Amino acid sequence: MLAETLRLAKKNLDSPDVTRDCGHGKLEVATLEDATVARLTLQPGWKWSEHIRPMVNTESCQVQHLQYVISGRLRIVQDDGSQMDLGPGDFASLPPGHDAWVVGDEPFVAVDFSPDMKQYAQASGDSEH
Repeated sequence: MLAETLRLAKKNLDSPDVTRDCGHGKLEVATLEDATVARLTLQPGWKWSEHIRPMVNTESCQVQHLQYVISGRLRIVQDDGSQMDLGPGDFASLPPGHDAWVVGDEPFVAVDFSPDMKQYAQASGDSEH
């Protein structure tokens, strides 16, 4: 027997629960129950190792990403040297241990379905969720 009753619910990323500065970009996060979705908008010139690493104090991004790309291009380079470019319409899984940067002169916009996005781009010790 189901202990709780499920209800219709919705959120809109144009009115996110949280907006974070990603140093030359922004992250908009919405959470429904146990599900998190985030819209990532990164401007040309954005690079994880330059804009996020100083906030999180890790050598590479340690977040698992599950992304759908809306526009722009992003290059991902894993710690082992393997790499991949993402572009509009791509759906990709990115394991922890990577650097990434915007390629070209168009902003990169993606929707990320990883629960790890709740804490993405937070300074070490920051407890805001």
